[in-house]
Amino acid sequence: MPGSFIVTSFGRVISVRGSLARVGLLAASQMPVSEIRATVGRFVSIRCASSVIVAMITEVSCENLSNSDYIAIASVDLLGEIHNAADKAKFQRGVTNYPTIGDSVDLITSQELRTIYAPTGSDQINVGFLQQDRSVVAYVDVEEMLSKHFAVLGSTGVGKSTGVSLLLNEILKSRPNLRIFLLDVHNEYGRCFGDRALVLNPRNLKLPFWLFNFEEIVDVLFGGRAGVPEELDVLAEVIPIAKGIYTQYQNTDRLGLKRIDPKQVGFTVDTPVPYRLVDLISLIDERMGKLENRSSRIIYHKLISRIEAVRNDPRYAFMFDNANVGGDTMAEVISHLFRLPANGKPMTVMQLAGFPAEVIDSVVSVLCRMAFDFGLWSDGVSPMLFVCEEAHRYASADRNVGFGPTRKAVSRIAKEGRKYGVYLGLITQRPAELDATIISQCNTLFTMRLANERDQALLRAAVSDAAANLLSFVPSLGTREVLAFGEGVALPTRLRFKEVPPHQLPRGEATISSVTSVTSGHDMHFVGAVLERWRGATSQRDVPNDPVFSQPPAKTLATAEAPMLQPSMGLDPDRFSLLKKPLR
Repeated sequence: MPGSFIVTSFGRVISVRGSLARVGLLAASQMPVSEIRATVGRFVSIRCASSVIVAMITEVSCENLSNSDYIAIASVDLLGEIHNAADKAKFQRGVTNYPTIGDSVDLITSQELRTIYAPTGSDQINVGFLQQDRSVVAYVDVEEMLSKHFAVLGSTGVGKSTGVSLLLNEILKSRPNLRIFLLDVHNEYGRCFGDRALVLNPRNLKLPFWLFNFEEIVDVLFGGRAGVPEELDVLAEVIPIAKGIYTQYQNTDRLGLKRIDPKQVGFTVDTPVPYRLVDLISLIDERMGKLENRSSRIIYHKLISRIEAVRNDPRYAFMFDNANVGGDTMAEVISHLFRLPANGKPMTVMQLAGFPAEVIDSVVSVLCRMAFDFGLWSDGVSPMLFVCEEAHRYASADRNVGFGPTRKAVSRIAKEGRKYGVYLGLITQRPAELDATIISQCNTLFTMRLANERDQALLRAAVSDAAANLLSFVPSLGTREVLAFGEGVALPTRLRFKEVPPHQLPRGEATISSVTSVTSGHDMHFVGAVLERWRGATSQRDVPNDPVFSQPPAKTLATAEAPMLQPSMGLDPDRFSLLKKPLR
């Protein structure tokens, strides 16, 4: 019986090979049929002379039985041992004393499961319970999970986002001083973390363009397409000079001071110091004026047009509006983005759904790169967890897809971040499309249901535990069910995430289309109001009937609050009546 200390043998070891063993299930077992249901995924214990070996059943068959004493043959993976030392049972991974032929095999008891999954210290978080025995709490070691990176994998609709909310909220409880930065691709997590998170989006983000390195600013100017080589040569020449000119402006206290040649300042195209677009355009225009060849002048003219078009696009206001106000504001920007000091909000939720599609990769690249570089140059004194939702979009396995610098920035955190206190959490529904080098650096995996064969094949290659056979369960996992592997858990485990409080549930607005009560009576006023809000996203004027604009705009980085792009407190019954008001 579960929880009982009376153990009745129901099998014998009949072969051993490395980390695998085969067990014959006895026909004459004294256990009732309801208790002897030894099927795949169940833990069993093998009684040896000096320890109890913990194993998991991966296959059961009654074919080709040569001994009538057995009703079936089971294959088991040997996972670890329970030792009794000083009257206290202790579990350790790996097997030091292998079983011998004839050793008895029993169903594992609840007490033994508690010994295996007992928290080994205060740095443990409760994420749910074992699927095999709901009375046994599943703990995750926060230090091991964070310092060696982790990933949450699962198809759409299996509870992946809810699981992420659960994990991050538990991490915040356990590590209140840890800073967390979450890339929220679908604007789902805005209210999952209450007043402990600062929510940023294009309306309250200030990310000056001069923080972008050369590859990133080129990606912005050319809309994600490959740059024209002649124009890139011009940019590479004038950007360092523009930085030198701006530095002169800042350092000149009085007129008549001897000016330094901007070319001698020593800045590169990637040095994160301010410069002005006015100076940049002036330098390009100056070079264009010296050319006599009309075809060469067209190159300069196109480059100036690109810069002015992007600068005047209201969608890029977070980069270009007031970018030089206050001079060198890099310290304020990093303090605001990465919560230094936290001021009671150690977490940042970056909502990406409202950004122009052409610039998202560049923004993510800047954020990843600055997170890593700050950890590097601060010697990791202020640890941070960087969480990438839909990670396959930024670090694709296909080198021809996506933005190279973004992949490089994420890869750098994966490979070297732990040395500098920058930890990585990846969430993806298509692990096969994620760069294999990056996912191989994640030593704790939370795998939910995955139906795609390529995704399952990648997981088999990535999981090094002896229980890799567990992956055969992946296509049949239920909602909220998880296979947890790696350093963060005591054993490869099939568990179920615990219930998440309603106020912590991720909510996207996609569910709006399934609400039938508001789909009747739509008229031209309704369509017109929707279009007004739509156009307002790409214009600089306030939009009528938009509750998000009811608050005054944020004026400073320190006081900026977080208007949600997609309110996620459920559907407002007055929302559509607001939209149906006549246009002003």
